[in-house]
This record gives sequence, structure tokens and C-alpha cells, in this order.
Amino acid sequence: MAGGIAETDVLIAGLGPVGATLGVYLTRAGFRVTICERDRDVYPLPRAAHLDHEVMRLLHMAGGADAVLASSAPLSAYEFRNAAGDLLMGFRPDPLVKETGFPQGSMFHQPTLELALRARLAAEPLADVRLGAQVTGFVDHETHVTVQVKDETGTSEISAGFLIGCDGGGSVVRRTADLPLEDMGFDEPWLVIDSTLKNNVKCLSTIGLQHCDPARPVTSMPMGPGRHRWEFMMLPGETADDVTSDARLAEFVRPFADPDAITIERRAVYRFHAVTAKQWRKGRVVLAGDAAHQMPPFMGQGLCSGVRDAANLGWKLVSVLKGEAGMALLDTYQAERDPHVRAITGLAMFMGRVVCTQNVEEAARRDKEMTSKPEGERMGGGMPSLEGLKTGIFGDHASVGQIAPEPWLKDGRRLDDVIGLTPFLVTREASGVTSFAAGGQVFTLGDLSDPHGAFAAAMGDAPALLVRPDRLVFGAGDTTALVDAWNAYASGRAAA
Repeated sequence: MAGGIAETDVLIAGLGPVGATLGVYLTRAGFRVTICERDRDVYPLPRAAHLDHEVMRLLHMAGGADAVLASSAPLSAYEFRNAAGDLLMGFRPDPLVKETGFPQGSMFHQPTLELALRARLAAEPLADVRLGAQVTGFVDHETHVTVQVKDETGTSEISAGFLIGCDGGGSVVRRTADLPLEDMGFDEPWLVIDSTLKNNVKCLSTIGLQHCDPARPVTSMPMGPGRHRWEFMMLPGETADDVTSDARLAEFVRPFADPDAITIERRAVYRFHAVTAKQWRKGRVVLAGDAAHQMPPFMGQGLCSGVRDAANLGWKLVSVLKGEAGMALLDTYQAERDPHVRAITGLAMFMGRVVCTQNVEEAARRDKEMTSKPEGERMGGGMPSLEGLKTGIFGDHASVGQIAPEPWLKDGRRLDDVIGLTPFLVTREASGVTSFAAGGQVFTLGDLSDPHGAFAAAMGDAPALLVRPDRLVFGAGDTTALVDAWNAYASGRAAA
């Protein structure tokens, strides 16, 4: 305490998956973290539904993946079909991605993830989780942020090195900091129905379906063992009261399942929209997750994008707090994450427009154009590839900016488990490098187990490959040049 004001290194507003993941990363790095969450209990119903293999890996480093894997199921396919049932386009996710060891796409139960992350935080002595407490205001000083927090006892102040807004789409932090949203041009109302399956039925289908019927577009999605979700596009003039009665829900579900064979957990009308904050950081106040960006759900990348934010921001905050980097390093956060989010949002909007076509003539033209290709060309072999990093990288090797395969140690441990959210360098031969910026660790290829040959393939003929803390490839090539470039970038002295 200083002058009656509690002190912390980082205050996080919001204990959803993004805030909790960031909190674990920071406390494991040795910093005091206070997390303020308005609600005392985990929201008991599922919201986000999909995690990809890259994000499962990032969650594993925060202690959340094992519980999710135990209550999730991979999709066998993701299909877009017209009213007649013809395939417009589709994807077959890989059941196991050799680069990360996780399924390419898993349908999961969000409360399970949140409980696992809360348990992980409870085991961290440097984590101060305050439930029933909400950030109501703040003053950003040059050296710290004074944050007002309201709970059942009244309002108090906390002095924090940084304030991170992980407080969702209606973010108090974003609005208080006056960081306006940019509308990206997609806004559609949908009815969401979450259900559990009766009689110990594990799933209705392993296929995620977009039913592109102009009369009423529908999403049908398995949600992990014993759960299923439907989403029905609202028609012009419909209200929430019009579509949420028991009779209407049974009418909606009946073409896809026996209404008597399910129990409805949740019925709600949501607006699927695409927005992003024009500015993600103002001084020592930073946004992450839905507070910074929101996208339509057709790629299943909303929560995934927030966890990537946490991984990108987490190690940079650690470097600044340690005094190893200047504030300029935080300028790279939005510069690196915003283009990736916009690219994913663009793909989600494209898919959404395929699905959401309600004009019969436009739908007929869509169907004719998309079914003109042979069906084999319409069904891809995996989910659409996501763009890699465009900045924060070095050189032009084919692997640069892409997800780095995870090597294992020869004693059977995952390298991620051993080194956490820090960078690592793998050299073909022993080098004189023993460490580098941001806690970087050095290995030779012979030190590691690479059972699928994925890491060696990513390395190619390069003498060394350097992996960022967020597990994207920084660069491959000459060892000295790589380390020098990383040290300059990670210190905030130079943008890679």
C-alpha cells in the first residue's frame, strides 16, 4: 500500500478467457496482477463454441487446454449447403495438426475453459482476483494508472502499472478511454438456441452446417459431447418476443432434430456484427479481445483472436515491466494484431454473406455460381488458412510469420511446458549464443524430439530458426543476424 492506494503491476478488467489467460501469463512471469470481474460466478451457458489448434496450444501454456480437450470434440466437416441440400463449399478439419499436436478445430464448452483458468489463477500467489468488482473509471498518468473499482463495500482506488480492458463488447475501459469503434459493415440479428441432448446422446452430428436457405438461413453446430447449438437468422420485422416462445423454438428445431429429445438451455437474440477499435492502446491503457474487436461467428475465430491478443501483449508487457524494453514495444501490439484480425473478419464476413443471402434471385445466382465447380473442388482439405504476421518478423524465409511447430524435449516433455511464454532459438549446430532478449532460450536441433519432422521441415536448410513467445516464427537464417534483429525488436528500439 502507498498512501492508502493498493498497488499492482497490471490491472485487468474482465475475467473471461482472454483476461484470465493474460493473467496467468503475467503472474507466471513474476508480476502482480489484479483482475476485477463484475460477475461472481462463471456464466453457466456456452457462448464461444470453437477453438483452433494454435489457440489450444496458447491455452495449454495458460493451463486451460486439458480441461477443454476432455469436454470437446473435433468437427469432421464444416459445410455450406443451399436450400436443396447441395454443397456450396466446405472444409474437412485435420483431426490432429502435427505442428501443434491439437485438432485443427474443436467445439468446446466455454464454462469448462473459464473454470479451468480460474483454478489456474487461484494457484498463482501473485494473482489477486476480485469478483463482484467492476472498473468504473481511471486516470492515466505517465508512470501508472489510478483505477477506480466499485464492489459491494463501495469504491476504492488501485494504482497499476498498466490497465488492460478485457471487459467485452460493451467495454467500460474502451468507452472511458474514448477509443471509438470502426464499423466494418456487417450487422445481422440471429436467434441462438443452445441445447443439451437427452438419453445420453453424445452428438446429433459431427458436421458443422450452414444451411444457406434464403427463406431462413440456419447454423447447426455440435458443441462438444451432449450439446448442440442452432442459430436462426431473424427475418425483417421479427422481434425477440416473436421467436423465443417454446412453440416457436420447437418449430425452428424440428427440421433438424426431435424437439422432445433436447433440453433448451438458452434462447437469445444476438447481433452478429463486425467492429474494431481504431486505436487499441492509449498510454498505459490497452484493449484486448472483444473490447478491441468483434466479428461474425462464421469462422469461429472471435475467442481465438482474443487469446492471440493475450499471447502477443503478454510477453511485451513483461519486457516493459522488467525494464528490458521501452514503451515503444507496445506500439507493435496493434500493428501486428490488427491486420490479422481484419483478415479473419473479412473471411468471416464473406462466409456470412454466403449464408445470409435472403433474396431468392441472389441466392439462385449464388447457388449456380458455386455449384458450377466439381464437388471435389468445393470441399477443401482443411479449414481456410489464416494470414501470418506481416510485421514483427525478420527475413523472407518461407516459415517466417507462420505458426512454429512445437518440438518436444527428449525426456517426453513439451517444450512449451518447460519455457512458457518466452522465445526460443533452435540452431542446427552448437553456437556461442546462450540467451537473448525477452528470456530467450537456446537449443540445438539434436536436443529436441521432432517425431513428425515438422520442426525440421519449418527450418529447412537454415542454420537457425527463432520462435517468438507467441509461437510464431520470427525468422530463420544466420544465427547472429537473427539474434541481433530479435534483440533490437524486443527492446522496442527497432521495428522488425
